[in-house]
Amino acid sequence: MPRRSNPEILHRLTGLAARQKGDTLPAKGANGETSVGIIADFKSLSRPQRTAVWAGYLGWTLDAFDFFLLVFMLKAIAAAFGSDIKSVAAAITFTLAARPVGALVFGLVAERYGRRPVLVMVILAFSVLSALSGAAQSLGQLLLIRTVFGFAMGGEWGVGASLAMETIPPRVRGVVSGLIQSGYPSGYLLASLVYYLFFDAIGWRWMFVLGLAPALFVLYVRVHVEESPVFAARARQAGGSPLAPLGDIVRHWKLALYLVVLMAAFNFFSHGTQDLYPTFLQKQREYDTHLTGLIAMVMNVGAITGAMLFGPLSDRFGRRRTIAIASLLALPVLPLWAFAPGAVLLGAGAFLMQVSVQGAWAIVPAHLNELSPPAVRAMFPGFVYQLGNLVASGNAVWQAGFAERHGDDYAMALAVFAAVTAVVLAVWVLLGPERSGGELGDAIIGE
Repeated sequence: MPRRSNPEILHRLTGLAARQKGDTLPAKGANGETSVGIIADFKSLSRPQRTAVWAGYLGWTLDAFDFFLLVFMLKAIAAAFGSDIKSVAAAITFTLAARPVGALVFGLVAERYGRRPVLVMVILAFSVLSALSGAAQSLGQLLLIRTVFGFAMGGEWGVGASLAMETIPPRVRGVVSGLIQSGYPSGYLLASLVYYLFFDAIGWRWMFVLGLAPALFVLYVRVHVEESPVFAARARQAGGSPLAPLGDIVRHWKLALYLVVLMAAFNFFSHGTQDLYPTFLQKQREYDTHLTGLIAMVMNVGAITGAMLFGPLSDRFGRRRTIAIASLLALPVLPLWAFAPGAVLLGAGAFLMQVSVQGAWAIVPAHLNELSPPAVRAMFPGFVYQLGNLVASGNAVWQAGFAERHGDDYAMALAVFAAVTAVVLAVWVLLGPERSGGELGDAIIGE
């Protein structure tokens, strides 16, 4: 297991390294906070740095948009195919299970040929496959399409996050990490809005066709986004087998195993509080399309708020401590989120729950990239992330089965899964390593 970093020593070492490189750390005010705000930090970035950040954020937004279209339509699809929600929820499981394969394959390609072309490739692929989901003539066909969709989706996060993190300076990494991760609830929010506005008029099949929209983002990436400077520098020394990066996973297997468990806990936390929440509102509370969509939008505004709040805080308090605090904030919110008597209180609970969930997730892009072996940063973070997703891929089916065994009590299923995973996540992250603030070209913490 990698050695843990003492935050105070790490801060001093980071400051020393910055001074040796002629860089400067943000000035501290009397209250210990940086005198330069988030907006000023972004203004200080060069144009290529800003476009790389927006590419990471928008890529993840559009990826999540296509993924979350399905979760609003489980009930409708089950009715169309004469099935039950548990069987249709298997599409979520298959999507999540295929993502590690995509992360590995596209990550290897990105290590060989660059981050930017692979980002274009995966966005085009998952956009087309989202549209094809609407053409499925049976549940079996839908499950197959969503599996291949998951393969394409698996390549986006690791490649997009590494492109951004390798481009920006360390001083804004926490802020940018929160922004990139807020793309996930932004995509969920966009899916909520589309569901609210169009589902009753066009039905579930045409809803999937709207998933073609992210393909337009490819033009932005192709025209404005530059290649990662870390990859560009390494490309001048290119050589060796395209499978050589796999050796880094073997050499750092303890770190990889720790991070897979960490990301499994993270994915149980997010998918366990998000994927079946619309079904809970529709089936148990019997809310209509508009009220379900409205609560989902409120929920995702909370998620974006959490991501933007806790990402910058992790620069001050450390990655692990901030993750633990954010995740444990879910516990006092549980009764309001799952058992509140009316829509207004449920909406407030949904907002606060996702402040906690995405507050914890806000740190993930920075934390995984900082711990990653430098030579495989396009592959390693995304691969361990998606392997964690694989472990948690049965979450929707397990929750639906739990609810059905307890008289369709989705509230209880949601609450039990959220409580357990919040505690497990907080404990496990505190047991692991941290390397905040260092240059991403440096060696990782020794094992």
